[in-house]
Amino acid sequence: MIPTWLLPHRLARSIRETRGTQTPVGLRNAVLQGLGFNRAAYWPVHPSSVVSAVQTIIIGVETSPGLMPGCYIQGTGGIDIGDYTQIGPSVGIISSNHDATDNRVAIKKPIRIGAYSWLGMHSVVLPGVHLGEFTVVGAGAIVTKSFPEGFVVLGGNPARVIRQLDPAKCVRHKSQHEYHGYIPRPDFGAFRNRYLKLPTG
Repeated sequence: MIPTWLLPHRLARSIRETRGTQTPVGLRNAVLQGLGFNRAAYWPVHPSSVVSAVQTIIIGVETSPGLMPGCYIQGTGGIDIGDYTQIGPSVGIISSNHDATDNRVAIKKPIRIGAYSWLGMHSVVLPGVHLGEFTVVGAGAIVTKSFPEGFVVLGGNPARVIRQLDPAKCVRHKSQHEYHGYIPRPDFGAFRNRYLKLPTG
């Protein structure tokens, strides 16, 4: 069964209205996704990326984790990503991990990433991390703890603040047509209430 957001009339509209945005809907990827492994995702996902537990992942406007190649987005513990956040290639966002003393036990901790953030290539965000808005995670950084204040550039392993951003210089841009993946913003509240739920705790 084809997801409702990939029906021809809806797909044509989302392709047209997201053209020129940071997360455009492309026909080829959408069709491949509709037939393939990541078909449950309600946003565009590259065929080489893996997304799990879609029902516990909330994405903001123009935010598509896994749109770039080679990403691993594991939503078991819950992931909430703000509007206009960019996620580079081969990024890992992991909201559940094995217990160190009993690897049969999963420890789930939700991840929150603020709006207008940017996760660079090969960066990894681990369970329980909260990143405030306008957080830049440098390429290859491993984020093991929270930086909820935002307006920072993080780098290293484990990630640390390597630069502060001036909030007055940070631009809160908006697109003419706003989409949460394939879902127009006006329809997203009802979609979220019906199909999505972040874990509690």
